[in-house]
Amino acid sequence: MRATPFDVIRSLLFYLVFYPGTLVFIAGVGVTSFIGTEPLRRVVRGWSQFHRLCCRWILGIRLKVEGTMPEDGVLVAMKHESFFEAIDLPAMMNFPAPFPKGELVRLPGWGWAASQYGVVAVEREQGAKALRAMVASARSFASKGRPLAIFPEGTRVPHGQSMPLQSGFAGLYKLLGLPVVPVAVDSGRFYHRLWKKPGTITFRVGARIEPGLPRDEVEAQVLDAINALNH
Repeated sequence: MRATPFDVIRSLLFYLVFYPGTLVFIAGVGVTSFIGTEPLRRVVRGWSQFHRLCCRWILGIRLKVEGTMPEDGVLVAMKHESFFEAIDLPAMMNFPAPFPKGELVRLPGWGWAASQYGVVAVEREQGAKALRAMVASARSFASKGRPLAIFPEGTRVPHGQSMPLQSGFAGLYKLLGLPVVPVAVDSGRFYHRLWKKPGTITFRVGARIEPGLPRDEVEAQVLDAINALNH
């Protein structure tokens, strides 16, 4: 669907407000990281909520959640269609621990802030040692009641399309021994483009999948659930 002149104007205004505003929150992260985890957490959550406000009042994008997001140490497997859900995680869940790519964690500034907040770095090319470190980190966060938020497809997928889960997801599910909560999202219809469009982004929380299932079965259930809005 082609962008209208109003879409262009709204998007430009969004960029002019959200990204300079983000710099203020980055400065807040720098300050609060020396104070403690709770102040840092509040700044990150505030940034996520600021993004929601910009989406709502500038872009005309509303948010609807069907079901209840988990508030405990489970593995949340979420569909990934745009940057919207990645930015929204701290507002959507209670202090989630995301799984960013390792190269992002090594970026100057951002990587330091991420390590202070607490994330599980994904090092895909570094073998068994890196996998053990990732699992140990994830278990530590889960034991503290933090939901583990992962995009099992490994990359953004345009709305209406589906792709196999990354091979490491099933291994992580097996090693962690945690329930999986799949979440579908249709943000790509409105947010996954330069000129964003108004509408309602829906998050649909699927049924909890208990640990111990065979690889093919858990992958099939997760894939089906995260694509529930893929129409």
